Amino acid sequence: MDNSSGNQANVQASLSGRYATALFELAREAKAIDTVEASLAKVQKALSESSDFAALTTNASISRDTAKKVVAAIAKAMKLDALTTKTLGVLAENRRLAETAGVARAFAALASAHRGEITAEVTSAHVLSAAQTKALSAQLKARVGRDVAIASKIDPTILGGLTVKIGSTLIDNSIKTRLNSLAQAMKG
Repeated sequence: MDNSSGNQANVQASLSGRYATALFELAREAKAIDTVEASLAKVQKALSESSDFAALTTNASISRDTAKKVVAAIAKAMKLDALTTKTLGVLAENRRLAETAGVARAFAALASAHRGEITAEVTSAHVLSAAQTKALSAQLKARVGRDVAIASKIDPTILGGLTVKIGSTLIDNSIKTRLNSLAQAMKG
């Protein structure tokens, strides 16, 4: 099994992965992979920047109908493509809006594999600029010998630096880890 097949099998194993796989197949048939990927990136950004939107996805007390209406309004305001809008509606209908971020990550991994890229999960304390992301992608490409797509996550608890996970390889260059290593060395 090559690495992209392994990644696809891993993606399909989770609930969000099953939704992402279904969406990916529809997007591939419609020749809209890039469009859907861009819409899902907008959704991920909104989830990380809007506590109200994030709360909507995790609030179990909101009725299905209300969730569907709110999601449809958000999708319209964000100018999301029809496939992404419909998928968000299905997630709302099935009371699975909490899977939204996972669907976006899984879809990005599928799209990367489709393009022959490998995905690096990058965690940073702050949002990386476009220039930083481009430079990191170029450095990782030089290291692994393939195009690398960056899937970014923000985790302020790492204080600074980055953690990069490519497949089973973890590169932890976070300040938190460095401080913990220094503390262990000082203990003795």
